[in-house]
Amino acid sequence: MIITSAEPHEVAKLLAFREEAAGWLRDLGSDQWSRPYPADKLLATIEAGTVFMLRDGHTTAGTITLTPVAEDGLWTDLELAEPSMFINKLTVARQYSGQNLGGQLLDWAGDRAHRAGARWLRLDAWTTNEGLQQYYLSQGFTHVRTVCEGSAVNGGPRVSGWLAQRPARPAKHYFEDRTPAPARLPYAA
Repeated sequence: MIITSAEPHEVAKLLAFREEAAGWLRDLGSDQWSRPYPADKLLATIEAGTVFMLRDGHTTAGTITLTPVAEDGLWTDLELAEPSMFINKLTVARQYSGQNLGGQLLDWAGDRAHRAGARWLRLDAWTTNEGLQQYYLSQGFTHVRTVCEGSAVNGGPRVSGWLAQRPARPAKHYFEDRTPAPARLPYAA
């Protein structure tokens, strides 16, 4: 499989991919990703070069967003002073479930973060999705804390505030990586 940067013309494909994942989560009883994701916000992250696609021929097998920018209100100033990269929107197509592609995408992200000079690979997960939290723990992440206060989109309570991290490190991910080399973090050692 090949991992590439997402392109602006793929916004509709990525939104449909997210809808598929939201439907699967809904079937499991989770309200995660129940609100539509704004296309303009997705386009901005694609144009920033932080959205990546895992491709199996012409089929999108997975996607991940990896950014040096943390979501506001989650991490402390001390934590933000540490070189880190942040994962979000990790999704694997249902037809590829059970193949550990999510784990390989996490390894790819950790390797890329390491090459950028990051000390940590960090994420925030849905606060009520205990299955997802257990998955990240099984992938070597350590729970840092859960942030529930603050406001999310539309002024509601924060729903994605289960924080976890693992060291950024070189890893074999078994993908053909066709992404540009990561930019060095400005505060990396």
